[in-house]
Amino acid sequence: MIIIFCLMFTVIPVLGSSLSDQVHQTPAEMFHKPGGAALINCSHSIEGYDRILWYKHSNNKQMQFLGYNDVITGYAEPGLNVKMNGSANKNKLCTLTVEDLSVDSSAIYFCAARYHSASY
Repeated sequence: MIIIFCLMFTVIPVLGSSLSDQVHQTPAEMFHKPGGAALINCSHSIEGYDRILWYKHSNNKQMQFLGYNDVITGYAEPGLNVKMNGSANKNKLCTLTVEDLSVDSSAIYFCAARYHSASY
């Protein structure tokens, strides 16, 4: 049995403020058999934020960046059994799919909302 715990946090650009109650991740936990896939949903209600970042934290290991969603698509880090899709805009849904589950998939998964300020 694979156990996946899903928690969320938010990247906050202003010290002293808390926006974590505006980022929502479901389900809170799940149990799957090896070989299957797990879907984790994330959304936020923060005006101007347009990135969802995905992370994995396994026992006694450093947190691992899995990839991110922008307003159109998802970008997974190379070599990982994950997919991301959806939109990172306010009140939209992003989904992380962890594929080909194994014992190594058991972890806490996080999503974070972020403001992207790149100039073009």
